[in-house]
Amino acid sequence: MLYPETEPYDQGMLDVGDGHRVYWEVCGNPDGRPAVALHGGPGSGCGPWWRRYFDPGAYRVVLFDQRGCGRSTPHASAPVVDLSTNTTDHLIADIELLRGHLGIDRWLVLGGSWGSTLGLAYAERHPERVGELILFAVALTGRREVEWITHDVGRIFPEQWARFRDGVPAADRDGSLAEAYSRLLHDPDPAVREKAAQDWCAWEDAHVAVLPDHRPDPRYDDPAFRMCFARLVTHYWRHAGFLEDGALLRDAGRLAGIPGVLIHGRLDVSSPLQAAWELAQVWPDGELVVVDDAGHGGGGMRDAIVAATDRFAGVAGAAG
Repeated sequence: MLYPETEPYDQGMLDVGDGHRVYWEVCGNPDGRPAVALHGGPGSGCGPWWRRYFDPGAYRVVLFDQRGCGRSTPHASAPVVDLSTNTTDHLIADIELLRGHLGIDRWLVLGGSWGSTLGLAYAERHPERVGELILFAVALTGRREVEWITHDVGRIFPEQWARFRDGVPAADRDGSLAEAYSRLLHDPDPAVREKAAQDWCAWEDAHVAVLPDHRPDPRYDDPAFRMCFARLVTHYWRHAGFLEDGALLRDAGRLAGIPGVLIHGRLDVSSPLQAAWELAQVWPDGELVVVDDAGHGGGGMRDAIVAATDRFAGVAGAAG
């Protein structure tokens, strides 16, 4: 069960430098426990359903669209937009700038999929600013995971993966598909860019389709969303999340004293359970919750997320 829809009581555009302005909004209780939501993708944007994971009477919920996507500007769907100032370090700095802008000392961090990578990286960089940490559909975005999601998971979806692989030139099919698609998405020919975005998003929709009630993501019907999403995902994946391989697990000891929950679907073939399990072994205060009927979402995932935010709603500590 999710909480009812709420509307923001405050919102704005934050100048984070490098020509970027990041959209943010706050909803819930102005005197409530501060929390920030980190969306997936990269490039998905923070949709209004994120508000519904939090008790609006207990939380002061901050949502924002990461650089280049959603309502933030410039939008990565535009072919002229330079992505060189869109990296994990930039996003971590943006989170800190937004926290300071809103006058928040510490907050609960909720992140899903790519947002779990970003949330973990942020918490390890700034543990003194994180009261609690909830990560779901856990991904570490290392080279092993990028190889899995662009090549190896094709063993489970061979027909869909063959179409995905064949979307790049024959000479590129045995190499990094994230690199190959990134090149196509920056091609001067708009028809080449558009086909690459369609092929990439079709594969994204395919490898999350493990439950019988799966429905295609309607956001992929929007050409601007499609292009933005594909350009940002390939940008981050080709650089393995701009993170040193293995660093997130290596530095998990920095989370000591931060209580948290890792929520992962047993049926998640996009980001297999192993990463969440490995993180739980090295995070002293993290609890792993495995949702048996969920993939990379769906099933009982939402109930588990709300149960986690409810658990921390009454914890004394951080104040805005």
